[in-house]
Amino acid sequence: MDRTVIAYVIYLVVSVALTVWVARTLSRNGRVFLADVLHGNEKLADAVNHLLVVGFYLVNLGFVALYLNDDGDIDDTRGIFEALSAKLGVVLLVLGVMHLGNVYVLNRIRRRGLMEREQQPPVPPQAWVPPTAGA
Repeated sequence: MDRTVIAYVIYLVVSVALTVWVARTLSRNGRVFLADVLHGNEKLADAVNHLLVVGFYLVNLGFVALYLNDDGDIDDTRGIFEALSAKLGVVLLVLGVMHLGNVYVLNRIRRRGLMEREQQPPVPPQAWVPPTAGA
């Protein structure tokens, strides 16, 4: 079997496994965060979580498939490791950037929700006090 094909197979197996692992980890651990962002609406949090996971899979697996192409032939075992390290490194960076982007957007939504909650007084006003002179 051609060494380039071996490198392609290893790249695909490792990249897909990493993408699935990261997506499952983010989905499992991000559900609580989403529920907080969405003010405790569990059904909406589950739906948004599922949509985020599907989008994550589409973007990352699409990138993995597009990045499969290699310009040069791999002549030896060292070439396999060099090609795999470069390709998997880029895939890991893309996964990390996608994760940080999701966390950033969700944190912005969460902060907006917290600010809206803080604008309302904790108890309704009970009386009106006229302003004092000189204050």
